[in-house]
Amino acid sequence: MTEVFGVPLLALLGQLLLGLVNGSFYALLSLGLAIIFGMLNIINFAHGAFYMMGAFAAWMLLAYFDVSYFSAMILAPVLVGTVGILMERLLLKRLHRLDPLYGLLLTFGLALILEGLFLNQFGVSGETYDVPDALGGAIDLGFMGVPKYRLWVVGVSTLVCLATWLVIEKTRLGSYLRAATENPQLTQAFGINVPLLVMLTYGFGVGLAALAGVMAAPIFQVSPLMGSNLIIVVFAVVVIGGMGSILGAILSGLALGVVEGLTKVYYPEASATVVFVIMAIVLILRPAGLFGKES
Repeated sequence: MTEVFGVPLLALLGQLLLGLVNGSFYALLSLGLAIIFGMLNIINFAHGAFYMMGAFAAWMLLAYFDVSYFSAMILAPVLVGTVGILMERLLLKRLHRLDPLYGLLLTFGLALILEGLFLNQFGVSGETYDVPDALGGAIDLGFMGVPKYRLWVVGVSTLVCLATWLVIEKTRLGSYLRAATENPQLTQAFGINVPLLVMLTYGFGVGLAALAGVMAAPIFQVSPLMGSNLIIVVFAVVVIGGMGSILGAILSGLALGVVEGLTKVYYPEASATVVFVIMAIVLILRPAGLFGKES
């Protein structure tokens, strides 16, 4: 069997695929975080809780209403995004002009509350969500079989990330969002409804987290703790890419997922910490992140 630096090729390719899948989730989650911070200046620590709520929304839609996976990919982000909008209108809008630390503390408290509610209702064991029949099985590449669902996750995540980047960077709506971030008073004076933009932006960022949760449900156990186990890594990804950088969030998420997968092959003991080691190196060499702007 062919080996690469002492590791069987099939094992290496399998870990690369797994790393790319994890990187897809990192990219989607860090994209939502980057949008919320870049546009609203809020460090949204509740992002992991919204990711968990997206997975539970898909599970409950199937268990109680027999809603299919593909319908849940639309409904769950809308439902969870609506919850996020209500939180922004009732709580977070009062903190827009304050130090981002206040938003961090508030969203951290909200994350604990949401996680506690789901733990009380569902316990720690979690629920299972089957892969949809249309995406079951694997594609035979001759030298290895690739699960269709994992390819689906990578493809959908990449398309959503690219579409979001194009909207923000290349469209009139994106220019309005950037203008509202730079100078909300002047933007409001030109007749643009800045509070509405802020509200919808937060809802969209939360919806991205929920979409990641829906796609994670057939791969991981749907558990109240699934968000808290992931959010610290995602924050590290955002810091590496550059706080508020859309492109940095996408590229860093995908790349670090692959790096994590390679580390599991060659040095498994470091796989849980490699992202944080990279974060420390990046902060030493470039404090603003790889794609961030120096203040």
